[in-house]
Amino acid sequence: MYKIAIVGAASLLGKELKDAISESPLAAAGFALFDEERAQGQLDQVGDEITFVQPIEPDAFEKVDFTFFCGSEELTRRHWANALRAGSSVLDLSGALDREPGVLVRAPWLGTGAGTADLFTPAVVPAHSGALALALLLERVQDAAPVRFAAATLLVPASEFGRGAMDELHQQTVSLLSFQSLPRSIYDAQAAYNLLSGMGEAAKVSLPRLEDRIRRHYEALGGGRWPALALQTIAAPVFHGQTFSIAVELDRAVEIAALEEALTGPRIDLVLEDTDSPSNLAATGQNDVLVRLRPIQEGRNPAQTSRFWLWAASDNLRLYGQNAVECALDLRKLRPQGTVQ
Repeated sequence: MYKIAIVGAASLLGKELKDAISESPLAAAGFALFDEERAQGQLDQVGDEITFVQPIEPDAFEKVDFTFFCGSEELTRRHWANALRAGSSVLDLSGALDREPGVLVRAPWLGTGAGTADLFTPAVVPAHSGALALALLLERVQDAAPVRFAAATLLVPASEFGRGAMDELHQQTVSLLSFQSLPRSIYDAQAAYNLLSGMGEAAKVSLPRLEDRIRRHYEALGGGRWPALALQTIAAPVFHGQTFSIAVELDRAVEIAALEEALTGPRIDLVLEDTDSPSNLAATGQNDVLVRLRPIQEGRNPAQTSRFWLWAASDNLRLYGQNAVECALDLRKLRPQGTVQ
């Protein structure tokens, strides 16, 4: 039986990770939940085990097999080295470690990408859900024909930035409807009923940093297998679910039916009816990336195209949590089993 520690257990991402673990082969593990002082003492459940959120003591990671960091970046930087020294496999979902030497960005659904973890790997970063969704889609498209150009606009929900951003979006919405002044401590801008390509100067979240992180993870996963991606991120006034508008140009025209066949498969749900368009609401709670293909009609043959749009949606937190669990399952082969004689 493994022992698993979750640091940042009270965060939105921590909650989604606990749900993903409960539905996985790791559900029978023993668990230790840790977080900042404000969350300590809360009762929680992972799998069939009921426990509570604890403070992080100096010996917190002793005999822990896997430590997931899904709180703030600062919390990860304070404690990840202690977990590593204790012999735990470190998985960072906070965004703090992907530039550390030797750390690997991983998504087992897509193969090795940037490399395979070994005993000398200091930590594994499960790829950001935005990078993972884009990689899944473009990898499938490349099965039909080489991609010459791809550009994506990612509409980012408030849940991407944590519980504080969701609370502020809700409060702004209520304040606007009652003609009151807007709280701005997270966005430093009006996020409700608005689309933002940037935040205010005093914002506690950053779209450029998120965009850079997604781009780095996409490139790390691809290892040169996929086309360079032109990417922009827009903060959307929604609570859950990320959506993508993706323009793709192929090296040659192919049958639309061949593109639809390439997109069909595990982890992707191809939507064929206009009335069932992918949306952030439709994707919330779903395991797959929802996608709708719309060709840009050109030439004389309407059944072929080399340029088309993909409109896609996925549950950003759920996809992230599932990938983190897959990374942990992939790391199991590095953990000793049984008794060493």
